[in-house]
Amino acid sequence: MPTARTLFAASLCVLAIAAAGLACGEGDDAGSATAPQGGGSEPAAGQRFPEIVAVEATPSGTGTYDFAVTISSPYDSAERYANGWRVLSPDGDLLGEMELLHDHASEQPFTRLQSGVEIPERTAKVLIEGRDLENGYGGKPFAVVLTDG
Repeated sequence: MPTARTLFAASLCVLAIAAAGLACGEGDDAGSATAPQGGGSEPAAGQRFPEIVAVEATPSGTGTYDFAVTISSPYDSAERYANGWRVLSPDGDLLGEMELLHDHASEQPFTRLQSGVEIPERTAKVLIEGRDLENGYGGKPFAVVLTDG
């Protein structure tokens, strides 16, 4: 469950992004991150991958985290949509993978929860990378600083 501090920090982050296009997350000890990666709801020219808009990481047990991932796919249709993401260690090791089975055309951006991702001891940061039905994984990885709660 997010603490008041986490919710406050996330709110400030969202306001900062809206006001100035700033990035939050890396170095933020609130356990969540928010950053622009293309801006707006229209796809950037040549955009091939979904945009990870925000991530909240919550410890869910010994060595496990739940990830609430907000993803945007402005080209969302039955033919092409954000069909998942993966959680990677800073070294690129696969820690978890989430599959989305349908488009979310009427719900943009949208948030889904990935529970019980095992994170190796002493891992302070993970990367979230989106996947597109047509193009696979790619785009700018989204860095999330982990906390103990």
